[in-house]
Amino acid sequence: MSTLRFRAIEKAASREAVKVEELGRKSLIFGANVFNDKSMRQFLTPQAYQAVKNAQNGIKIDRKLAEYIALGMKEWALSKGVTHYTHWFQPLTGTTAEKHDAFFETQFDGDPVEKFNGSQLVQQEPDASSFPNGGIRNTFEARGYTAWDPTSPAFIFGSTLCIPTVFVSYTGEALDNKTPLIKALNAIDIAATEVAHYFDKNVKKVTATLGWEQEYFLVDTALANSRPDIIATGRTLLGHTAAKGQQLDDHYFGSIPTRVLNYMHDLENNCILLGIPVKTRHNEVAPNQFELAPIFEETNLAVDHNSLLMDVMRKVAERHHFKVLFHEKPFKGVNGSGKHNNWSLATDTGINLLSPSKTPKSNMQFLTFFINTIKAVHDNEELLRSSIASAGNDHRLGANEAPPAIISVFIGQQLFNVLQELKGVSYGKLSPEEKTDLKLNVVGKIPDVLLDNTDRNRTSPFAFTGNKWEFRAVGSTANCANPMTTLNTIVAKQLKDFKAEVDAMIERDGMKKDEAIFNVLREYIKQTENILFEGDGYSKEWEIEAGKRGLSNHKNTPAALRAKVSKRSIDLFEEMNVMNRVEVEARYEIEMEEYVKKIQIEGRVLGDMARNHVIPTAIGYQNRVIENVKGIKEIFGSGYEIHAAEQIGMIKEISNHIAQISTHVTEMIEERKAANLITDIELQAIAYCERVKPQFDIIRYHSDKLELLVDNEMWTLTKYRELLFTN
Repeated sequence: MSTLRFRAIEKAASREAVKVEELGRKSLIFGANVFNDKSMRQFLTPQAYQAVKNAQNGIKIDRKLAEYIALGMKEWALSKGVTHYTHWFQPLTGTTAEKHDAFFETQFDGDPVEKFNGSQLVQQEPDASSFPNGGIRNTFEARGYTAWDPTSPAFIFGSTLCIPTVFVSYTGEALDNKTPLIKALNAIDIAATEVAHYFDKNVKKVTATLGWEQEYFLVDTALANSRPDIIATGRTLLGHTAAKGQQLDDHYFGSIPTRVLNYMHDLENNCILLGIPVKTRHNEVAPNQFELAPIFEETNLAVDHNSLLMDVMRKVAERHHFKVLFHEKPFKGVNGSGKHNNWSLATDTGINLLSPSKTPKSNMQFLTFFINTIKAVHDNEELLRSSIASAGNDHRLGANEAPPAIISVFIGQQLFNVLQELKGVSYGKLSPEEKTDLKLNVVGKIPDVLLDNTDRNRTSPFAFTGNKWEFRAVGSTANCANPMTTLNTIVAKQLKDFKAEVDAMIERDGMKKDEAIFNVLREYIKQTENILFEGDGYSKEWEIEAGKRGLSNHKNTPAALRAKVSKRSIDLFEEMNVMNRVEVEARYEIEMEEYVKKIQIEGRVLGDMARNHVIPTAIGYQNRVIENVKGIKEIFGSGYEIHAAEQIGMIKEISNHIAQISTHVTEMIEERKAANLITDIELQAIAYCERVKPQFDIIRYHSDKLELLVDNEMWTLTKYRELLFTN
């Protein structure tokens, strides 16, 4: 097997950069493979075009017009050489799903024809029996429906027309990530628009925007294929850290390797054709770690684009002989990967509600949405933590540059000082002097404050960065729909409550609008001080302090997910019409089951590698050392132990590591068998977390020690220095 490792290294080292076709100016080809506004105007009748635009605002499409839309979409696709179509959806697997059907059909008389009608566009019925459902329906009840989402445009990928859709059960429950997200975005639109009317009656719609930052690792395919753990789990379960890692900070923002740069160029070409507005690319902190980020988009579209991007990244990587690793912690001892979600709110009048302006009135609006977001996070920090819980993210949170598992809010010292001044607002009606002072000397100076507010806290899970909130705790494999559904729901609920409180003060207490807003915000500032933290999120002192403040610290997925099914959370989702109890509980069960399966798979792979790679290799090397000792004995006779002391010590050390590995692999298997007998999914997940998973670290410790002892020529598993520094 060691020959496989060395062949892989040789193959990877001899790779040449794949040449990439130049497609010209990006502005001229952007969205060329998207059925966007330009394409619709060309291929649809005016009535059909208007029907799609109306549908994007929630107006149902007439069945007759759907036929014209389908006809135009088909003609556009055929003009680009497309042969198949699919309803492209996001089941609760965390990835995307598609079933391709050909346009080609034969008529009754056998004549061939390309056919695609309105019913095929609007709704399909895929077999839903093998998708996760969390007990929503029985396995034998295979009916599930995909329904066209006209707010996210159809696109061409390869030779297939992909139509973004929602996925629901026969009884109407959501079986996907998109449906609750759309409902959450509708909730934030309604709530934020009503609050925005305090400042501008012309606002008719508020859109949640998202800009994600996708981090990832690239490993040569030959090297990746030589590691069973990378192939099966997406991360390394064994491997001693390389002597050189990221400690010199020489990879971050460094010169991009030629092979990688060509990959990025090819990837960007594909993204531009698909209408994904990629903007930024760079080396990340860890060796062979990189990042890609787009321009902000409407959240539903941004989530679709990120899901599509991950699929495109994998396919383009194959052409360049790379394997993309999205796992949050593929390598021990270096930074993991995240997917920072940059979130904001924008009105249809062109205003970013989380961006300060030059006038006191605009800044009053900014403070209203700014403070309400803090209040939403404060009141729902456990639910927000549950939205980013996964087996992979458990490795990342609190490690190296990643934020801790404690949800806190960072706003910077300058804005903190502004809130402290607002906290001193008088109760009840304000004097003219106090109003003037607040508007001119506190609210009016916010733009100047932010101009100098350049400090960034890299350890904060939820940070304000000037004109947006950055949710930094999201894992790199995550579907952004989960955290975005939660964030938009809790902020929508908070804005709804805020408006009720302000209106009550105006009607009950006879306050003016500004007075009522100041009074409510003052109380929110006092109530949310515990969630604000400006310091080092890694420190033990913060962990202790967070406990005193009453903040949760759920360090693993089973503990974090419980908040998802609390009465408070279910009531919240139901009140905001985002999910019902059945849908919430189904997601909880699915995510717990996914956690169990991932740890189960890792345990099986680790046991196989330990027993079929590490132990045999160590024994083989140990036998060579034993032969060496025998030779020394033949030469030196009874005094051989003096001359063979190092070798004898090594033989004993190898034996100890082998024994420890064998013992703990057996214990891990027995614990896994016991956990598999548990029928309650929560208890089973806890058993895997607390009884099975701890064995991984022990097995790894002794295996990694053997890696340092065994002859490099004999070691079968590709090492970290080869995985991370061959590009």
